[in-house]
Amino acid sequence: MPNVIDPTAFENLKAMTGPDFIGEMIATFLDDAPKLFEQLRTALAASDADSFRRAAHSLKSNAATFGAGELARLAKELEMVGRENKLGEVGDRLIVLEAAYETAAQELKGMSA
Repeated sequence: MPNVIDPTAFENLKAMTGPDFIGEMIATFLDDAPKLFEQLRTALAASDADSFRRAAHSLKSNAATFGAGELARLAKELEMVGRENKLGEVGDRLIVLEAAYETAAQELKGMSA
């Protein structure tokens, strides 16, 4: 199975932050992501495109930091949906995004051990 986390991007981040701090960064990401998903769901239910866009943007940026390319790409799609105020087009994309997050999270947990 191919890596969900780009190993080169992850190693570059680890080299910049140091091996001790990377674990803290992963823990923070794993703590923050469920809150961002809740913000996405709440904003979608309230038809709040700006809040939806901001939560998707945060998730995209955080995923990209670790080299989670697919997760970042999916979050960027949702960010654009929010920016264009087309929340009616979300469909099952949140479910797909959450599945991509779960896969990335499992890989990150293994990398922080």
